[in-house]
Amino acid sequence: MTISIKGIAVSRGIAIGRAYKLERGQPDIHEACITDAEIENEIQRLEHALKIARAQLNKIQEKIPHSTPLDIAAFIDTHLLMMDDPALTEAPTQLIRTKKCNAEWALKLQLDSLVEVFDQMNDAYLKTRKDDVIHVVNRILRILLEEDMPAQEDIQTLHTKIIIADDLTPADIVMLHHQGIAGFITESGGPLSHTAILARSLKLPAIVGIHNAKRYLQNNDHIIIDGEQGTVLIDANKEIEADYKNRQQAYQDYYSSLNKLKDKPSITLDQVPIHLLANAELPEDMQTLHDYNIDGIGLYRTEFLFMNRDTLPDENEQYETYMAMVSTMQGRPVTIRTLDLGADKPLKNIKNEDCPTNPALGLRAIRLCLNNPELFRPQLRAILRASAKGQVRMMIPMLSNTQEIHQVFKILDDVKRELRQQGHAFDDHMQIGGMIEIPAAAISSYLFAKHLDFLSIGTNDLIQYTLAIDRIDEEVNYLYSPCHPSVLRLIHQVIKAGKRARIPVAMCGEMAGDPVYTRLLLGLGLREFSMQANTILEVKDVITHSRIDNLRKAGLAILQSEHAEEALSKIEMMNKKIH
Repeated sequence: MTISIKGIAVSRGIAIGRAYKLERGQPDIHEACITDAEIENEIQRLEHALKIARAQLNKIQEKIPHSTPLDIAAFIDTHLLMMDDPALTEAPTQLIRTKKCNAEWALKLQLDSLVEVFDQMNDAYLKTRKDDVIHVVNRILRILLEEDMPAQEDIQTLHTKIIIADDLTPADIVMLHHQGIAGFITESGGPLSHTAILARSLKLPAIVGIHNAKRYLQNNDHIIIDGEQGTVLIDANKEIEADYKNRQQAYQDYYSSLNKLKDKPSITLDQVPIHLLANAELPEDMQTLHDYNIDGIGLYRTEFLFMNRDTLPDENEQYETYMAMVSTMQGRPVTIRTLDLGADKPLKNIKNEDCPTNPALGLRAIRLCLNNPELFRPQLRAILRASAKGQVRMMIPMLSNTQEIHQVFKILDDVKRELRQQGHAFDDHMQIGGMIEIPAAAISSYLFAKHLDFLSIGTNDLIQYTLAIDRIDEEVNYLYSPCHPSVLRLIHQVIKAGKRARIPVAMCGEMAGDPVYTRLLLGLGLREFSMQANTILEVKDVITHSRIDNLRKAGLAILQSEHAEEALSKIEMMNKKIH
């Protein structure tokens, strides 16, 4: 009898193979008090473990083929950079000295502190960055505890196997993919983790969030992963397996065909041009975007300039970072989002009250910046100065009322006056836009459109705020749905507001990069999509096989749905029938 288990689909595709349980529990850490004479020895142990951990990652990085896209190698670079961060080098050393504890315990205390910070973040994407910190620290801890990583002789047996694990690091994924695994299943994790993003980049079918997967699945079980539906099938009969093998071949043929779209324009069958832009975090991300022939950067997150450091980045550091992006994009627009962090984050030297009960509803994003002009003004100066060298647009996050827009404009006018007096060049007509990610902003988007040059719909937060669901919370994330009628109507309302005001409306949330929703969004009037680079070709493929005239009526019909399941069913029908 075929058994079905449901999880969170994070990477499309079909995998068929035998299960292989990768046994690697959490490191067992115990506190040990040390004497003054033992302090330096513990510090040396920590430094030695860091050195070995770096060497391990460098060795894994060497196995990545030269033909691999740079964004995949960048995941290993991120972990290597973390190992040089003072948060993981200096802070544990200081704890060893002050608390007189063993290196393992000092590292655990620091990890607990960092995880607490990430847990308080509201931004779903940033919140999942704690996974990377945990992965890096656990690697170091295992070295300190002299626990082995998966044995090489075990790894050699993994060709065509489906890995079952508590969790996997990006380094694990690279190594396992190199060994030819068919796919993987983890008990924890979410769709925004680096592990999930890497799986999508590698086109490796994957499902996460199956609690007790290692209890349900045994070594050598014959299983099928449906990365589209988030379903695992155990002991499927011959008819079911044959159907999945056909679907597997169809996926492989489809992905192979996408490369031909890289140099083709993003235009519908009835000749409507659609702008495809990319989301980015670091200047290094820009190097990978040329492969996709994108129209620009629709969202640059500036938060990583400010995190995990004792001092704030000054104006010049920010300016140099923004300039690196502008230069790389060679005249194409770069949309820089102003700082989207909250008072609960570890930002030094700013007014920081006690952590609110609910940081998601507290002093964060534009609220924090307006409350701390000494934080905001250097960023505005850096963005304006960069605007003199290219097509820079500035985007304000978490707007909830037009008063905030006027406050930003007032500060901008003051900053412009300063820059003129100091002889700094800038684009006096730099476009200013707003993120529509709060229901109040979506409902009042016609008011926002009167004062701004463009709007950008941040669906990740808009869905969470509208439905009162934290999709990182595994207890309720099953309720998270872009297809909820209220969400779809808010999106349509924002698009109409932009059209009425004759300003562009983009979407930079994860929904923009999901080809399932591309035709719906085209039918609702969206003409600018911003997404992770590895989804651009799939979205472009849908666009180039669609006719806008055929999508409008179907899109409006979907808005009449009474619940998310009905809307999704209509969307699936639209994707099958309309071209």
